Amino acid sequence: MNLEHNKQNAIAFYKTAYEGNPKKAIEDYAGDEYIQHNPAVANGTQGFIDYFEKMQSEYPEKSIVFVRCIAEGDLVALHTHQTWPGNDEYVTMDFFRFDNNGKICEHWDAIQQIPKKSANPNKMY
Repeated sequence: MNLEHNKQNAIAFYKTAYEGNPKKAIEDYAGDEYIQHNPAVANGTQGFIDYFEKMQSEYPEKSIVFVRCIAEGDLVALHTHQTWPGNDEYVTMDFFRFDNNGKICEHWDAIQQIPKKSANPNKMY
């Protein structure tokens, strides 16, 4: 496994989908099988495409910053800062599993809204 290559592909996959072209993200970076663990997204490649097309249609002004990217074995973890309309901010942690062909085949995530007030001065990202 080429960890650096997988890291670059995980970022490109997520960025391409998030910015409005999930079909291209699937075509370029996903394997034949795509297992989804986010309960808001249907399993498989079409579920991924449908979800991100809906997000782009409803929230075209959203933005994402990739804060960290960590790879180990066949996994890549992304830590992102997202800003949505109304200045709603979220931190996400996404995990992607790569198959033997270097394609993304499985996804898990955790999403947390950044509160307006915090008990400490530290950023969540």
